[in-house]
Amino acid sequence: MICMTCHTEENSTLSIRLDPEVEKRLSELARRTGRTKSYYARELIEKNIEDLEDHYLAEARLEKRRPSLSNRQVRKELGLDN
Repeated sequence: MICMTCHTEENSTLSIRLDPEVEKRLSELARRTGRTKSYYARELIEKNIEDLEDHYLAEARLEKRRPSLSNRQVRKELGLDN
Protein backbone atom coordinates (compact mmCIF):
# COMPACT_ATOMS: atom_id res chain seq x y z
CA MET A 1 0.00 0.00 0.00
CA ILE A 2 1.11 3.54 -0.76
CA CYS A 3 0.09 6.43 1.48
CA MET A 4 -0.68 9.56 -0.48
CA THR A 5 -1.31 13.01 0.98
CA CYS A 6 -3.44 15.46 -1.00
CA HIS A 7 -3.54 19.18 -0.30
CA THR A 8 -6.53 21.20 -1.48
CA GLU A 9 -6.66 24.92 -2.15
CA GLU A 10 -8.34 25.46 1.23
CA ASN A 11 -5.30 23.88 2.94
CA SER A 12 -7.29 20.80 3.87
CA THR A 13 -5.27 17.60 3.77
CA LEU A 14 -6.38 14.06 3.04
CA SER A 15 -4.15 11.02 3.28
CA ILE A 16 -5.15 7.82 1.52
CA ARG A 17 -3.56 4.42 1.15
CA LEU A 18 -3.47 3.10 -2.37
CA ASP A 19 -2.71 -0.32 -3.72
CA PRO A 20 0.71 -0.13 -5.44
CA GLU A 21 -0.82 -0.91 -8.84
CA VAL A 22 -3.37 1.92 -8.48
CA GLU A 23 -0.64 4.32 -7.35
CA LYS A 24 1.48 3.30 -10.35
CA ARG A 25 -1.41 3.97 -12.74
CA LEU A 26 -2.16 7.30 -11.07
CA SER A 27 1.49 8.35 -11.23
CA GLU A 28 1.67 7.41 -14.90
CA LEU A 29 -1.51 9.35 -15.69
CA ALA A 30 -0.18 12.40 -13.86
CA ARG A 31 3.19 12.16 -15.62
CA ARG A 32 1.66 11.77 -19.09
CA THR A 33 -0.83 14.61 -18.65
CA GLY A 34 1.28 17.05 -16.67
CA ARG A 35 -1.27 17.17 -13.84
CA THR A 36 -0.74 16.20 -10.22
CA LYS A 37 -1.93 13.03 -8.53
CA SER A 38 -3.83 15.30 -6.14
CA TYR A 39 -5.71 16.79 -9.08
CA TYR A 40 -6.98 13.37 -10.14
CA ALA A 41 -7.81 12.27 -6.59
CA ARG A 42 -9.81 15.49 -6.10
CA GLU A 43 -11.56 15.02 -9.46
CA LEU A 44 -12.58 11.47 -8.58
CA ILE A 45 -13.96 12.51 -5.20
CA GLU A 46 -15.80 15.59 -6.46
CA LYS A 47 -17.37 13.78 -9.41
CA ASN A 48 -18.41 10.70 -7.42
CA ILE A 49 -19.31 11.97 -3.95
CA GLU A 50 -23.03 12.24 -4.74
CA ASP A 51 -23.21 8.62 -5.92
CA LEU A 52 -21.26 7.47 -2.86
CA GLU A 53 -23.60 9.41 -0.57
CA ASP A 54 -26.66 7.90 -2.25
CA HIS A 55 -25.28 4.39 -2.03
CA TYR A 56 -23.93 4.39 1.52
CA LEU A 57 -26.71 6.48 3.07
CA ALA A 58 -29.35 4.23 1.49
CA GLU A 59 -27.45 1.18 2.72
CA ALA A 60 -27.29 2.60 6.25
CA ARG A 61 -30.99 3.38 6.19
CA LEU A 62 -31.83 -0.17 5.09
CA GLU A 63 -29.79 -1.55 7.97
CA LYS A 64 -31.80 0.54 10.47
CA ARG A 65 -35.27 -0.13 9.11
CA ARG A 66 -37.87 -2.06 11.01
CA PRO A 67 -38.49 -5.70 10.20
CA SER A 68 -40.98 -6.37 7.43
CA LEU A 69 -44.62 -6.74 8.46
CA SER A 70 -47.23 -9.03 7.01
CA ASN A 71 -50.40 -7.62 5.47
CA ARG A 72 -52.32 -8.70 8.58
CA GLN A 73 -49.85 -6.93 10.90
CA VAL A 74 -50.06 -3.70 8.87
CA ARG A 75 -53.85 -3.76 8.89
CA LYS A 76 -53.85 -4.34 12.66
CA GLU A 77 -51.30 -1.55 13.24
CA LEU A 78 -53.40 0.86 11.17
CA GLY A 79 -56.60 -0.14 12.92
CA LEU A 80 -58.09 -1.63 9.76
CA ASP A 81 -58.82 -5.06 11.23
CA ASN A 82 -62.56 -5.66 11.04
